[in-house]
Amino acid sequence: MKKSQAADDDDEDLNDTNYDEFNGYAGSLFSSGPYEKDDEEADAIYAALDKRMDERRKERREQREKEEIEKYRMERPKIQQQFSDLKRKLAEVTEEEWLSIPEVGDARNKRQRNPRYEKLTPVPDSFFAKHLQTGENHTSVDPRQTQFGGLNTPYPGGLNTPYPGGMTPGLMTPGTGELDMRKIGQARNTLMDMRLSQVSDSVSGQTVVDPKGYLTDLNSMIPTHGGDINDIKKARLLLKSVRETNPHHPPAWIASARLEEVTGKLQVARNLIMKGTEMCPKSEDVWLEAARLQPGDTAKAVVAQAVRHLPQSVRIYIRAAELETDIRAKKRVLRKALEHVPNSVRLWKAAVELEEPEDARIMLSRAVECCPTSVELWLALARLETYENARKVLNKARENIPTDRHIWITAAKLEEANGNTQMVEKIIDRAITSLRANGVEINREQWIQCVAHNALECARAIYAYALQVFPSKKSVWLRAAYFEKNHGTRESLEALLQRAVAHCPKAEVLWLMGAKSKWLAGDVPAARSILALAFQANPNSEEIWLAAVKLESENNEYERARRLLAKARSSAPTARVFMKSVKLEWVLGNIAAAQELCEEALKHYEDFPKLWMMKGQIEEQEELMEKAREAYNQGLKKCPHSTPLWLLLSRLEEKVGQLTRARAILEKSRLKNPKNPGLWLESVRLEYRAGLKNIANTLMAKALQECPNSGVLWSEAIFLEARPQRKTKSVDALKKCEHDPHVLLAVAKLFWSERKITKAREWFHRTVKIDSDLGDAWAFFYKFELQHGTEEQREEVRRRCESCGAPCPRTSRTGRGRLGRSLCWWQPTSGTPSDCPVRWGVVLGAARGGVCGREGWGEGP
Repeated sequence: MKKSQAADDDDEDLNDTNYDEFNGYAGSLFSSGPYEKDDEEADAIYAALDKRMDERRKERREQREKEEIEKYRMERPKIQQQFSDLKRKLAEVTEEEWLSIPEVGDARNKRQRNPRYEKLTPVPDSFFAKHLQTGENHTSVDPRQTQFGGLNTPYPGGLNTPYPGGMTPGLMTPGTGELDMRKIGQARNTLMDMRLSQVSDSVSGQTVVDPKGYLTDLNSMIPTHGGDINDIKKARLLLKSVRETNPHHPPAWIASARLEEVTGKLQVARNLIMKGTEMCPKSEDVWLEAARLQPGDTAKAVVAQAVRHLPQSVRIYIRAAELETDIRAKKRVLRKALEHVPNSVRLWKAAVELEEPEDARIMLSRAVECCPTSVELWLALARLETYENARKVLNKARENIPTDRHIWITAAKLEEANGNTQMVEKIIDRAITSLRANGVEINREQWIQCVAHNALECARAIYAYALQVFPSKKSVWLRAAYFEKNHGTRESLEALLQRAVAHCPKAEVLWLMGAKSKWLAGDVPAARSILALAFQANPNSEEIWLAAVKLESENNEYERARRLLAKARSSAPTARVFMKSVKLEWVLGNIAAAQELCEEALKHYEDFPKLWMMKGQIEEQEELMEKAREAYNQGLKKCPHSTPLWLLLSRLEEKVGQLTRARAILEKSRLKNPKNPGLWLESVRLEYRAGLKNIANTLMAKALQECPNSGVLWSEAIFLEARPQRKTKSVDALKKCEHDPHVLLAVAKLFWSERKITKAREWFHRTVKIDSDLGDAWAFFYKFELQHGTEEQREEVRRRCESCGAPCPRTSRTGRGRLGRSLCWWQPTSGTPSDCPVRWGVVLGAARGGVCGREGWGEGP
């Protein structure tokens, strides 16, 4: 007890430095006493009093702090507060005064604007040797020269003595140590030869370093492993422990050998894996690893030894065949393997691939006896047999494998290929019955995927049966309809669509396909009747309303189209319906009605950007630039993420000569829509059209940093470069966007400009194959063929373009040409859609050098 009390007394710090005149000692006087409930109540009361007193002083304290802050801000105002009065006066600036503000120019002087870079030229060794001899000086005087004259001469002449020391040649005497640059070069070559001889070691019989190509072969000296040497040592110790603990564990030997191989010790790896074959003679993986690490003839010996230990291993026999270079030796190895493992499908397939057709047929006859459950062997044999024998082979295959659908599909294709189309549907029906009886699940996706090319009757039979089983499946009807459209006749397609709409009356696309088929055939009344039936089944369908309007407008029935649109606005008032109504009135020249409809549409759909674009374009067409600007600005408030609206407003400002405002609009659009290639592209083209090529190049560099995978930007960047640098830029573009159609089109045009006709045609084909909807690609391709191709090649391009339905180049996704669909592309036409001049008028115009050329570039192929 006394000891503990003494310890407490020692803990109290009663030093003078810990004493305060008002508060006493820093510690509590009663800290050593017990803390009881009375103490807790007292602390709570004191805390409440402190809180109350703080609340009474709070108002005065906050008021004092506020006055101090205001005083500080009056003494040290912020920059924005200093110019607040000037900012308020900006509201009084008129638009003419604002536009008259001059643009900021480059205030730097000529030397800063056009800095000259220092040119460094290598100096030959002879220059250094010459100046070394003439420019070396001494800093001391020869005592022999000062003995009779110079600064210490006893003669009264002083500096004018006959032997003046100040002018003695001693100060200009060349040094005695000559520096021979030729010997230094010889020493350097000798040192390099010594280093080459030191590193020219061999692991597999060939030198690691080629003395003739020292720099190019330095990569062979770099270790292939990327880990630390300490990690390698730890891994080696761990694997050694595993091998010693369990020497019959094959993965340990394989991992050890691969570790040594990675670190460059190939011979150690070979020794380890051969030791592994001794410890694990029944492991396939160890023998295969040993064969991989050994050189050619040694590997054959290893495989032969492996066969003696594992005569039933298929993988070892396959490896043995791969090691042989002669075809006859390969055949001999595989036939020997089949004697030991006759039921291996893999061995039979490898052996058959090396044989001629007749020998392969004989081998397959034996193969299906040894492997009767292999579908691939049965089908391969059927393909090599005649028609009658193939039927027998497939019948035997069905008996041995009654659960496989591929055999039935092959039988149906066989009958179709030999003109026996009546049997195709029967075979498919029997196939479904037999497979169901054997408990096979009928999956329509798998059946449809089984249909190969040039097996039309087989595919038609499968679709017919699928439609019987799934009569209400819209996806099956659509696939069957597309099949008939691509491979059947118009009559078969229309018959199928009639059945389809009877089973799926709510499927709008089926009604539209039927109406379009009648329209393409020139039967407009029949198309109208189909759309009338579609209206009955789908009374409020936007697609059907718009299809009916398109049918009437394309056949010059504008009053009918106007009445249809009026009914559509009352029954299905959607944004697209209003847009088509405005478009129709605009095309027919009824500007007032178009503007009225546009205003009405914007009351209901103010967030639909196309309506704002059409309103602005109509005002711009009427030369009302202020109203057009207002329409675009209002549209951007409602649709700030609409790229075409930003572009239209920017081009409007550029059109009226406000380049600064156009630039500011594009900068604002990029802030609201980051990583947008279209906006960056327009910014670059704006500067280029203004003649500011340096600014255009700078913007393009920033654009590629923000959108590094944009093919549109890379294709533009290629032609921003000078001609000698375009090829390098195209290589960089292909690395970033290898399969982008815009980059491929730019490369094709680059070859065209260099008059490499064959390569250009190849790249044009590659472009339209990757993206057949790129209108610019077809336009430039056709122009290329007009200049360098034959009549057959031109017709081929035109036919392919019409078949794929490529859009107009002016309205394609590149954004080149006029934005939005200008009125000239909506002019009334007559005839069927295939006669529509929109696409080919543009293509032919581009081919003649006008429509799809590069805006403002003035150069091209």
